[in-house]
Amino acid sequence: MRFIIIGIILPFLGFLVLGLFGHDYQTGLIETNEFDRCHKYFENQEPIEVDCSTIIFDQSIFFGFVLVLITVGIISLIRGVKGDWDNKINPEDMAGQDKNKNSDKD
Repeated sequence: MRFIIIGIILPFLGFLVLGLFGHDYQTGLIETNEFDRCHKYFENQEPIEVDCSTIIFDQSIFFGFVLVLITVGIISLIRGVKGDWDNKINPEDMAGQDKNKNSDKD
């Protein structure tokens, strides 16, 4: 059950991070393709010119992080749906009324 919960939360978190912070990382590729110059923008200053490769590298790291969140969530969800490890209980570890029925002893 915990893998299903993690498998739901992590992709949601990945898409949330992408939605909230993704707009900061999409300008580098557009500026590189259109103008061959990249700028770093500030709210209270003039933009400064920076190397386009650093902006694209930062963009790749960000999208890699989001991709890892979504991928780990999907893998966790698949593992949670399979979920056969909960059924692999040793007979000596079982408790309750059905304990004698599942053991090797008569």
